[in-house]
Parts: sequence; structure tokens; C-alpha cells
Amino acid sequence: MNFSSPECFLIVIAFLLIGEIISNKTKAYIPSVFVTAALFVVGYWTFVPKDVVTRASFGKEFVPICMGLLLTHLGTLMDLRKLIAQWRSVVIALCGVCGTILLTMTVGRLLFDWHTVVAATPPLSGGLVAALLMSEGLKHQGITALVALPIAMFVMHSFFGYPLTSFCLKREGKRLVEDFRKNKVTSKSNREEVSSQIAATTTVRKKLLPPLPEKYETAPMILAKLTIVSLLAGWVSNLTHGAINQYIVCLIFGVIFCELGFLEESALIKAGVFNWLIAGLLVYVFSGLSTITPAQLIKILIPIIVLILLGILGMFLTSLITGKLVGFSKEMSFACALTALFGFPADYIITTEVCKSVSKNEEEEAYVTDILLPRMLVGGFATVSVASVIIAGVFLKML
Repeated sequence: MNFSSPECFLIVIAFLLIGEIISNKTKAYIPSVFVTAALFVVGYWTFVPKDVVTRASFGKEFVPICMGLLLTHLGTLMDLRKLIAQWRSVVIALCGVCGTILLTMTVGRLLFDWHTVVAATPPLSGGLVAALLMSEGLKHQGITALVALPIAMFVMHSFFGYPLTSFCLKREGKRLVEDFRKNKVTSKSNREEVSSQIAATTTVRKKLLPPLPEKYETAPMILAKLTIVSLLAGWVSNLTHGAINQYIVCLIFGVIFCELGFLEESALIKAGVFNWLIAGLLVYVFSGLSTITPAQLIKILIPIIVLILLGILGMFLTSLITGKLVGFSKEMSFACALTALFGFPADYIITTEVCKSVSKNEEEEAYVTDILLPRMLVGGFATVSVASVIIAGVFLKML
């Protein structure tokens, strides 16, 4: 069938919309990315043209701009004081990622070939950006048979992560609520302490450069500054002859220039284009599924499932050890480590849903939320937004 560009755009947006609707209806137990990816696969096998994403305006030219802006933006989200306040969650989450890498690169290597394990591990320990980096790296290396593997890993691993995380958080949430009911005075003081810590980390940060007048803080101004920093990151990466990945430099420069005051906090969100860029990047990633056949899909499903199980086992073992060392329960520790499988906003959705389900009133819900939500959000940011980009940059050199 011959579709026009607007019709291709409608198909792409419809697939994203259906994924979101089903995810919301199932309270995120069926991930939106899984539904959308399944729709793309079935669509490519039936009526959707192979170049639907390009014709919808999300082609190769869109990706370098989008990636640079998004990675620099992620740096503007990184509040170092929040990370310090929730250092236990960060340690557990990062150790969980290390456990994943350890088992996939040892036991996984015994079961599957080198390129399969290297291509699948970064998306398993991270999110969308890691999947795209590995997929593009495979294309550049000419390993076309595995181009869809990182994408499929990105789609599948959250399907395992959501129910496991929900189970762990419910166990931890019930324990906290029981403690609250038994010793309300002590629990209330604990809650106040936690809340004060959160408040302390959300105060306005002092910057070296004064903020621009509000009338100049427009979308074009924010995008112009993000682009300048992104271009500077590319220039620095070129100075190292690519030894340091451009997108890792974008992330680091995002942190630095935000701390200096040149970039606004949550820059793309303030510019009003964050969701648009994420949607575009997501559908571009799914365009890699256009080359996969039913036989190839069946072939890569086995290593994907086995590596996911190995990765989750590695997370569990390392989180169990580090959790004991920092004073977290095994359920809380495992939940923090599992944030590597999905990140924001899924970690927010799952945590808030669990807090509602284990509480009988608003006071209990507020108490549990004050404890669980900061841990999960910071853990997810440390893994998906930061660690996975660095890991993908390193693993690209290993292909």
C-alpha cells in the first residue's frame, strides 16, 4: 500500500497511543513499549511500509540532533545533592548493574557468541538510549543479523521487571505500613526526617551564572543553548578521536553547564519538546524491527530470555549483598536494582500504585511514599539515565 507522509505519521502515533492506553489500563504490567513494538512487527509483516518511520519525518537526520539534545538534557536532571542524599539506593542500583554484566559476560558468554552477548547487555542494564547506541553500532560494524537484538532486549526486559518490582515493593510497603501502625510516633518522626531530607535536596540550587530574565527563557533560547553544549561535546569527543563517546560527553557537559547556570534544570521539559523527542527516538528505534523476519525473531528470543534471566539473577545476588551492607531489606534492595530494567516514568507509576494498594488511608500512603519513591526514582536515574549510557559507550568499542 502507498501511504502519504501524514498517513505514515498517523500510523506511527497510533501505535504509540495504543501502547500507552493498554499500559495505563493494566497499570503498567503490560509495558507500552512492548505493545508498540509488537504493533510495529505485525505491521511490517502485513500492511505497513518498511520506511514508515522515515516518511513520518523521524529518519536518520533526526537522530543525531535528538540524541545530543536528550543526553545533554539528562545531565540537567542530575541533582548531585539528591544522589548524595539517596546514596544507598545509588550504590545498590549500580552494584545491581555490575551483577548483570558479570553474569551475562561470563555465563552468558559460555552459552552464546561474543557479539550477541555484547549487543544485548547494555540494553538489559539500561533503557532506550543504550538500545539505540548498540543497534547503530551493529549497523556500522555490518553485523546486520543482530541489529534487532538490542531493540528486542529493550522491549522485553521490562516485561520481567515490572511484576518483580511490584512484588518486592508490596512486600516492603506492607512491612513499612505495619511498622507505622505499631509505632506511629516513631514512624511519624522517621517520616518527618525523610521529608526534611527530600526538601533539603529540592531547594533552589545556586548557580555561578545568573538566570536569564523570564521573558527570554523561551523554547528557542533553551534549545539553542542545549545545541551549543551538544556541539561542544561532539568537538571534545572528536579531540579524543572517538575514544570517549560523544553522548557520554553530552551527559557530563549537561551536568557541568547546568551547575554553572548556562543550562536550565529539566531543560527540554521547560522547552515543551521532551515528550516529542522521546516519541521520535522511540519510533526510530522500532524502525530497526522492519528487517526482522518471523524466523529471526524466534531465533533471537532464546538468547534474550536467557540473558534477561541471568541479568536478573546477577541483580538479585549483588543487591542482596550490598543491601545488607547499607541497611536495606532484601526486597527494597532488589527493587532498587530492578529499576535498571525500566527507569522513569515506570518506576514512578509502579511505586505510587503500590503505595496506594498497601495503605488504608492518606497518612499511611504519604508515609510509605516518602520512603519508597525517592529511593526508586534516584535508583532508576543512576542506572537508566547515567550508567547505561556509559556502559553502552564502553561496549560499542567491544563489538
